[in-house]
Amino acid sequence: MVSRRRFLQLGGAVVGAAVAGPTLAACGDGGTANGGAKASGELALPTYKPFEGVRPDLAGAESGLEPGFLRFPADATASVKAPPLKNAVTALTETFATPPPPMGSNPMWQSLNSALGAELRLTIGTDPGYPEKFATLLASDSLPDLMWLPPNQGIPNIGPMLEAKFQDLTKYLSGDAVLEYPNLAALKPASWRTAVVNGKIWGAPIPSTPFGQVMMGNPRTWEKVGGLQCSTADEFFAKCKELTNGTNYALEPAIINMLHMFGEWFGAPNGWRVNQDRSLTYLYETDNYKAAVEYAAKLWAAKVFYPDLNLADATPKTVNGQIAAQVTVGPRATSDFRAMDPTLFVDTMIPFGHDGKAKPVYDMGYGTVGFTPFKKTDEGRIRELLALMDYLSAPFGTKEYLQKNFGVEGQQYQLDGQKNPVLTKAGTQQGPGLVSALQIMTAPESVIFNPAFPEDTKKIYATEQKLLEHAMRNPTAGTYSDTSSKVGPKLTAAFRDTIVDIVTGRQKLDAYDEALKRWKNGGGDKMRDEFAAVLPSSVPVTGS
Repeated sequence: MVSRRRFLQLGGAVVGAAVAGPTLAACGDGGTANGGAKASGELALPTYKPFEGVRPDLAGAESGLEPGFLRFPADATASVKAPPLKNAVTALTETFATPPPPMGSNPMWQSLNSALGAELRLTIGTDPGYPEKFATLLASDSLPDLMWLPPNQGIPNIGPMLEAKFQDLTKYLSGDAVLEYPNLAALKPASWRTAVVNGKIWGAPIPSTPFGQVMMGNPRTWEKVGGLQCSTADEFFAKCKELTNGTNYALEPAIINMLHMFGEWFGAPNGWRVNQDRSLTYLYETDNYKAAVEYAAKLWAAKVFYPDLNLADATPKTVNGQIAAQVTVGPRATSDFRAMDPTLFVDTMIPFGHDGKAKPVYDMGYGTVGFTPFKKTDEGRIRELLALMDYLSAPFGTKEYLQKNFGVEGQQYQLDGQKNPVLTKAGTQQGPGLVSALQIMTAPESVIFNPAFPEDTKKIYATEQKLLEHAMRNPTAGTYSDTSSKVGPKLTAAFRDTIVDIVTGRQKLDAYDEALKRWKNGGGDKMRDEFAAVLPSSVPVTGS
């Protein structure tokens, strides 16, 4: 479950803060039953050529470790040779922040248009309601030039829709062709896989942090019981009991998110488990996850969860100590707490085996938030749109990145004593909603950067290293199931309703098996077959 506030932090960097990203399903599919899987497997992905214009203080790694910057590079370099546009461009995107002032009254938006060479006219949807806006425009006679395709909002029939309405970009981006657009070439192969459907590349992917959910705790609260870190589930239970007194509570009430953490301790898979015979077993079908549900029910019965299930945001209560721990999106979400209390750096729980012996897992995220396809058009227009996406995907440390994320120096931002960009009052009014909308549809590879607290970058980097020791990736990431797209969210919601009832004591644990049958018969088994049919042979076995 991702709040609108945290989903604002999807890709690139949050203005003036470290970055966090969601755990989402991938959009790409590796193919369909009519031969798309084979075609996707044979496709030459865009040649990867990392941006070398800036050097991070802390190097990233292919494992998913993100590069860290202690300050913004002193001399931002230009990553494009000329403004990309000669004609106006229309685009549909979404913001999870407050929508920005409209283009006509937004100097930051106008300055971006000047840098681009023509107007970028955005239609900005909000949550909820984006799928409906997408469907309305899709059915119209006049598509915008660009339409962000969300990865987890239930848009069905993605393959046929792309073939019918959007531009195949394979010849412009596959292999060395992408090198004409250096900022797109700097996107990693793993990011591009999510934009491949039926063996074709359909758009520019939007990278985000590859890290998924984590449990974070206020160290001032947890020091009373020896700290947040634990070695067994029983130890965690005892600490939670000790921290709970009827006014203060150990855990936030987002039961499904907390259950996600417990599942890692019990060794539940990240989505699907790949068996020795290459068959798939879903999370809900494992004894590991069922044991985690039983454990969560035990914690609820001990009254250690904050009792109001409708609490919208636990962060203020975690900061003031009324709640000891909550689940956030990625270790870089420390910035949420810093924003409320500059003296507070929260701890991140490192997964452990529930009995001190079992192997824990850490569920990595997908590392992208969908892709942005183009409507069908002529070659000249395609290249103009690709040049635009190249500009808007400019890496951290470039002049284009500054323009997109901060605006113009002296107007929307100024430099602090360490030469880091800091938003002005005007920037805070004009920027966040616009930046959110731009980051949803285009982004560079993510970095760790918190200009106000450079030491946080080092701590977050060290936390990522620890999490990666237990990392598990969803084996179906980058593949596609039409059944999952159509009914997956509905099936998940129904199963989770039963889980919450079990944890809170409204239903017995026996209800789990009945809910699982409904999930399987309602589409779960069909999803399994569709995912298994396109599962790449390179995906390793993760279960027996």
